[in-house]
Amino acid sequence: MRSPFQKKKIGLEQQQSREDLDIKGDLEKPQEEGSVNSTQSETSEEPSGSILINKGHLDKRSLDLVCAVEQIIKAKQHVEMSNNDLQDRLSHANGQIDRLNRDSKNLSKVIEEREKSIFELEQKLTDKNLKVDQMMEDYREIHTTLSGEIEELKSVIELERQNYAGLLQKSNETTAHQNKRINELEEKNARLEAELSQMKQKFDVLRQEKAHLLTIVHDFTNRLTSPFASNAGSTDGASTD
Repeated sequence: MRSPFQKKKIGLEQQQSREDLDIKGDLEKPQEEGSVNSTQSETSEEPSGSILINKGHLDKRSLDLVCAVEQIIKAKQHVEMSNNDLQDRLSHANGQIDRLNRDSKNLSKVIEEREKSIFELEQKLTDKNLKVDQMMEDYREIHTTLSGEIEELKSVIELERQNYAGLLQKSNETTAHQNKRINELEEKNARLEAELSQMKQKFDVLRQEKAHLLTIVHDFTNRLTSPFASNAGSTDGASTD
């Protein structure tokens, strides 16, 4: 498939070929016009030539010869004029051809540079597309890998959640059991404190009773020992006397 620059180049070449054909036609056309003009000039200038030369005394062969020479001279003059005109046209056409060739060369260079730039851009675009394809492939691989890791992490998280739920249930059960045990110990402690208070009261009562009994026993002992002491004193005095 041709690029737009190649199509443009082909169009310029076709246009140049058409211009060359037109120039060739212009070069051939004056020759035809020259032949027609020479015929017309011969017919129109023949009376003036015949006026310059007195042909009355010439015979027919001489007259024909003179007319032929006049026609040759006129034809030569016309050919020289046509040649000069054609030389001018040819010079102008050559100048146009040179200019068109220069323009064609410049356009060819521009087209080559543009095609080179397009080729470089296409190469860069191809490289970019390859890089994009590679990046897409890497992305798909990373996405696949991360999807697998995410699924594994989801499984681990679900397992840890279940473990946490079990531990939380055990913790709640342990906390409830500990709270129950603490309540039982608090009740037992309160009961023991009440019993201790009662025992302290009983101990105080018994201590008071014991002190009272000790006092009674001490008084009783003193009363029992006092007569024996008086009797012993009197006995000791008599013996001394």
